[in-house]
Amino acid sequence: MPPSPTAITPETIAQITETDVAQLADRLETDNYESAFESLKDWHLLRAIAFQRPELAEPYLYLLDLEDCDEA
Repeated sequence: MPPSPTAITPETIAQITETDVAQLADRLETDNYESAFESLKDWHLLRAIAFQRPELAEPYLYLLDLEDCDEA
């Protein structure tokens, strides 16, 4: 997996593979981080992947706990 970027760019997301996303999801599932900030980096990366390349993130959307918002 490419190192977690400080700024997630479209170029970064374009280079991510299905294997990278599976490894990212595995880290999020095991939740074995030294700090909450490390897990947040992975969570934000998965979220960016879900928006820019949804086909890669679809099996792992449950990790994002996204809810529909009704702003009406």
